[in-house]
Amino acid sequence: MFAMSPPVAGAHHDLYQIEQVMRELCELLKEAGIDVEGLFMNADAGFDAESFRKICSTLKLEANIDLNPRNGQGSDEYVYFDEKLFQRRKVIEHAFAWIDSFKALLIRFETKVNTWMALHFLAFAILFIRKIKKKIKL
Repeated sequence: MFAMSPPVAGAHHDLYQIEQVMRELCELLKEAGIDVEGLFMNADAGFDAESFRKICSTLKLEANIDLNPRNGQGSDEYVYFDEKLFQRRKVIEHAFAWIDSFKALLIRFETKVNTWMALHFLAFAILFIRKIKKKIKL
């Protein structure tokens, strides 16, 4: 995990202010020296919207978004979807579960966004170091 968006107050759907969120995430990755052009964006059916696909196209991300059956048949236009690549999303879901193992992050006690985000980045680093440690068997 390299980036995250700030928390959003209230109950909102997945696509709430998605253009702003995606631009912030891409900017954060650029600052870290990570080029987003050509990367695959695996997303579940909650992100199946023409507006989100256009945002991915503008940012030059390859959108691999599961089709939402509630959207109906849609247009006759071909929409790329790679099932095998989409199945790799479970790696991300596992990462979310690992983050929940940090009790300070499981329930949001932090009231300041910067502190909350800093704790998450610290958790990302710890999980990354654990992964490296397993690979090189220290």
